[in-house]
Formats: sequence, C-alpha cells, structure tokens
Amino acid sequence: MRVRTLPGGKINRRLDVNNPQQHAAQQQGSITIQDKQHVPAVPLMNNTGLALHEKRSMEPASLENLCVLYHSADYIVVNKHWDIRIDSKMWYEKQTVQSQLKHLFPELADPGTYYGFRFCHQLDFSTSGALCVALNKAAAGHAYRCFKDRLVTKAYLALVRGTVAEEKMTLEFAIGKNTTEGQTHMMCTEGTDGCENPKPCQTELTVLEYGEYDGDPVTKVLLQPLTGRTHQLRVHCSAVGHPIVGDYTYSLRTDSAPYRMMLHAYFLHIPLENEPIHVTAPDPFVPTLDSKWAPRRCVNVLEDLLKNILTKPQTEIQEEPEPVHRRSSPVESEEQQAQCQQWLCEWNLD
Repeated sequence: MRVRTLPGGKINRRLDVNNPQQHAAQQQGSITIQDKQHVPAVPLMNNTGLALHEKRSMEPASLENLCVLYHSADYIVVNKHWDIRIDSKMWYEKQTVQSQLKHLFPELADPGTYYGFRFCHQLDFSTSGALCVALNKAAAGHAYRCFKDRLVTKAYLALVRGTVAEEKMTLEFAIGKNTTEGQTHMMCTEGTDGCENPKPCQTELTVLEYGEYDGDPVTKVLLQPLTGRTHQLRVHCSAVGHPIVGDYTYSLRTDSAPYRMMLHAYFLHIPLENEPIHVTAPDPFVPTLDSKWAPRRCVNVLEDLLKNILTKPQTEIQEEPEPVHRRSSPVESEEQQAQCQQWLCEWNLD
C-alpha cells in the first residue's frame, strides 16, 4: 500500500465505505487494522479527522492517541505527542511511542529488536512532531545512510520568549556536554564553565510571526538544524536570549507555566532512493488550539519558506572524516549496535 501525504499532514487514500471499520475510522479519525497482510489503515485527515486530531493534540498522551502521517510497507511516520518518550527501559514508564505502536499495530513489532520498532531518529521527551519508524532491518539501513550522510532535511516550529530582532539568523555556537554538578543532564555552549568536548553546530532561524503568549511577548520561528547535536535547538535559542516557551530545563527551571514546551518537528524529508518521504505534521501553535497564543504580525509565510528549503542546496559544517568501515555482516555485532545508538544520539536535535 502506498499513501500520498498532502500538505499539512493530510493523507489521501481510497476508503471502502462498505467496510464498517474503515467507515468508522473515517468518521472518528482513529486507526484500524486493515487486512490480513498486516497493513494498518491510516487515519483519513479529512475535515472531521483533522479537527479531531487537532483536539487530541491538546490532550495528554495516551495509548490510543497517536496520529499516523505516512505509512508504507517499509516506513511509518507518526505525529509524536508532547511529553512522551520514544522508548524506555524503565519498568514504570508504561506510556511511550513504542508502547503506542505496539498497542495499535502489534503485528508490526519485530521480536528481534529490544523495543520492537526501529526508530530512524530521535525526538526529545517534550518535543512533538514527525517521527519516522522503519518497519524492517533493510529499511532502517537505507534511512540510516540518509541521516549519516546529512541528506535529511528537518524543520521545526517554535515559540520563543521575547521579540527576535533579526528576521533571519544563523546560530553557530559550538555545543558540548555540561559537566557542572546538578546540570549534567544539560548541554552548553563553548566557553561555558564545565563545557566538555564542544562540537561545531549550526541552526538557521527565521521569524514567522510576532505576538504574545499569555500576555508576554513571544516570536514564532522556523528552525532548521544544519547539524545534529543533543538539544541543539533548545541550547541555540537560549544562547541568543530567546529560550523556547515552556522549556523548563534551559530556562533554569523558571518557565513552568505553559502546558508544554513549544517545540514541534514540523517538516521531515528523507530522500530515500526508492521511496522519498516528505511529511509535514500539523502546526500546533495556532490560536484555535491554544487561546493563550495571540499572533500580532506575520513576517514570513511558512509554506513559502518550506519551498525555499527544498530548492536550495543545504550547506553543512565540515567535520572530521569518519573512518571507512567494511560492509557489515547480516548479523549486527555489539559494536555496530553501539555505533547505531551513537548515531541516534547525535540526531537528538531538540
């Protein structure tokens, strides 16, 4: 089954209206299992389904509350909820994206993997948006090479504190691990006391709208990471004096009033040779969903910026060349698994 993803995360596919389960899915925007080939149906993002999804995006995460943006035989892209982990080894964390997938699509879980699903990249606990999952080992390998070769294009939406003066900015703060006592869970910019092994980083920031959140001045921005470091977007925004709204960690535990951190993985393009993935996850930062956000002036149109991102060549920071490895064997070694895990950590951008 091939699914065509339309702008805004809408999905276009045929629906058998004579099938009661599929008809109910259309009306409710829910997810159902379609047939014996283990191909799950996807939620039809018609007006009813989109409205329901938008309503659910404001509700706390649950096992059933998962929106599928794209689905094929090899990949599934979901709109990850805010405040939920992708996976966890902790017995008390019952609610993760992995558990959501296992609950909704148990037949797609691979018993040969620890979590049951191969996540192609990472999103932080507090970040929502497009998350790609490979449904088999070969598909995971193809996606891995795209990420490793820096061919993937990502763009995030965020509300940041204050009024960003420059319409466009390139943030180039090197980021390293924070070794300061009590802050070892954080990253920091080069030159900060306790900053260990800082690496070059680059983020492009473009202003979309100026407005207010709960009466305080904020700016809605589009963030395009050109490198992939842990917490890169959060650290870069904080470094220029515009921390992300609701970022409790990088506001030094002061910004706790908002119901979530306002960072959303809006756009994902993976240029796979046989199946290029091009997905947008619906914008959650709109007044109809959150009345505390009041935009006052539009500076750039989001759709126009996305067109520019896709047409212009992506510049990259030159990094140390990686050693050339021999062709991997069919069975993953512990070293290969560790290398893959390190790669995933490197792409924890938010």
